[in-house]
Amino acid sequence: MRLPLIKHIVDFIDQHDEDWVEEAIQLIEHLAEAPGIKDEELEVLGEVLSNLYGALEVDKDIKNGVSKKEALNGFMARVVDSIN
Repeated sequence: MRLPLIKHIVDFIDQHDEDWVEEAIQLIEHLAEAPGIKDEELEVLGEVLSNLYGALEVDKDIKNGVSKKEALNGFMARVVDSIN
């Protein structure tokens, strides 16, 4: 996951709607099931999905009253904690 990408997606959600991101997730998940897809392509799709899901989590925190900066930092802290 990359924080700058998540922030950029959150900005997109602010300007548009989270439904766009949810529909993009559905499309990418469908693409991942395509016959003949290579492992490298699956890795890229997985990274994009991780960032999209992360942005939805950050957006949910923001809508619950957390500042954008705190929501982004809190999300990344949870990710790091889950890795350790």
